[in-house]
Amino acid sequence: MSSSTEIQISQSAIRNNIGFLKEVLGDKVKISSVIKANAYGHGIEIFAKEVENNGINHFAVFSYLEAIRARKVLSDSSDIMIKGWIDNEDLEDAIIQGFEFYVFDLEKLKCAIKLSAKLNMKAKIHIEVETGLNRTGLNAKEFNKTIKLIQANEGALVIKGICSHLAGPESIANHVRVKKQINTFKSRIRKLTNNSIFPEYKHIACSAGAFSYPEARFNMVRIGIMQYGYWSSKETYLRFIHNKKNIVDPLKRVICWKTKIMSIKKVKTGDFISYGTTYLAQDDMKIGIIPIGYSNGYSRSLSNNGRVLINGVRCGIIGLVNMNMIIANLTNLDDAKIGDEVIIVGTQNDLSISVDSFSEISQQVNYEILSRIPLDIHRKLVE
Repeated sequence: MSSSTEIQISQSAIRNNIGFLKEVLGDKVKISSVIKANAYGHGIEIFAKEVENNGINHFAVFSYLEAIRARKVLSDSSDIMIKGWIDNEDLEDAIIQGFEFYVFDLEKLKCAIKLSAKLNMKAKIHIEVETGLNRTGLNAKEFNKTIKLIQANEGALVIKGICSHLAGPESIANHVRVKKQINTFKSRIRKLTNNSIFPEYKHIACSAGAFSYPEARFNMVRIGIMQYGYWSSKETYLRFIHNKKNIVDPLKRVICWKTKIMSIKKVKTGDFISYGTTYLAQDDMKIGIIPIGYSNGYSRSLSNNGRVLINGVRCGIIGLVNMNMIIANLTNLDDAKIGDEVIIVGTQNDLSISVDSFSEISQQVNYEILSRIPLDIHRKLVE
């Protein structure tokens, strides 16, 4: 049984990207591979295992359920860090499983200490501090209380890290705010060490932070979008290539999203195509129906706007994007036939369609487009 659409994950692209990241960041900075949101749409199970095969042994997820998925495919020697949601009823198992997890409120810390005593196992925590993003994180008052709780319960906890998150390092517009955050983070680290608390890892930088602010690397960085072959922003890329002789993009896209032509038909001049009256045939046309729609993550904002590759030709999407179908203009494609390969994202012959081009058309960031690709689309590894 085959599905209407398929996602291919490139082993060579993963190998290239991880190699590039290791080369730039060096041996003294640990890379935590961020695989939240189903590995940015690439598939936690298939992507995490392949990254582990390329020498990464620390992984970051958002939730307990994502951690469970990752644990099933990763070796016991790899660490999994939960950055966000753990229900109290799952916290006990998270400790048993040996998951590392963020502590960003006092109640979660108290609960972890209590469960640690019950289980006679230490909870592995990362102390998340507020530095100016104003999302999750312990404020100054809560941080002081956290220090006292840690000192009073040393036998219950392993302090794996202290962490925070930068507020937009991909844009120079946030430079002053980001620099202030880094300085605040440094002061929080000093306060811990002054109180004889020595976290194994200090981490505040995501992909953009690690490349735009080298001083923010500390001894761990959380790399998400770049391992999948995308720069956080054009600005981040331009900063990286500034003053470099070779300006070829060192990253390679990991994902190729493809399907096939389901049906072909002819439409007469003056007929409307698809729902409503958004597209009127100005001439006799040949169209191809393609079995992918907004239920598959192909946004309705690409109606009369998107592009696909068929037989090495860029074809426009015409009419409204349906729940399960889109329609491509095949008028200038004489050799098109049912079953021909259709590239949604990826390369065909010398042409390519990137997630970045989707972003420009649909006003969605590439993170959003990737993470919205449904779980049930078949994914497979290719070289």
